[in-house]
Amino acid sequence: MDAIVQAALKKWPNVPACRGWLALGARGDWYMRDDRVQAAGPFPNVKGSRIEHEKLREFIHRNYAMESDGPAAGAWFFQNGPQKVYVELEAAPYVWRVHDARGTLVSHSGLPAVHRSAWLDEHGRLFIETDLGFGLVHTQDMHLAALVVEAGLWQHRTTTFDALPARFGYVLSPQRSHQAKTPDGG
Repeated sequence: MDAIVQAALKKWPNVPACRGWLALGARGDWYMRDDRVQAAGPFPNVKGSRIEHEKLREFIHRNYAMESDGPAAGAWFFQNGPQKVYVELEAAPYVWRVHDARGTLVSHSGLPAVHRSAWLDEHGRLFIETDLGFGLVHTQDMHLAALVVEAGLWQHRTTTFDALPARFGYVLSPQRSHQAKTPDGG
C-alpha cells in the first residue's frame, strides 16, 4: 500500500466505504460506474467507463487488496486514500496472463504468481489458484494455457462458476452482498 494512502488512513480513520463504483472485468480492465451507470443495471451487464489512465490503473493495482475479516470478508477493494472502494468482480479477483508454455503467470496488476491448482467451469473458462490468489486466465492466453495443460504441468478439475466464490473465499459483488446484509437494503 502506498505511503500516502497509509497516512490518509491515519488522518481520517472513519471514512465510509464506497460500493458499486469500481469494477474489474474478466479481461483485467477496470471500470468506473457512476450513479447513471449503476441505475442502468448491475455489473457486468452494464460495465461503465473503462479506466484508460495508466497512472490511475497503477495506483489501483498497488492499493488493491482483500478484506480478510468482518462483515465484508472476501470482498476485494481499492484503498483510495482513507476510503475503501469495494470492487465488483466479473469473474474473479485476478486475471492471469500466461507468458509461456511453462505456465509463467502474471496478474492483471503485474504481480508474478505460482500455480497451485486449475479449475475449468461449465463455460470452458480456466481459473487458476496461485500463491497470490485466485483468478481467471485471460481469453487471449488460452492457447498458451492449453499447451501447459497438454504438457501435464496443470491438471484441472471441473466445477461450476457459481461454486468458485465460496470455494476460494471471494465476493463477486460487495454491493449486493452489503445490501443483503443491511436491514434497509442500503
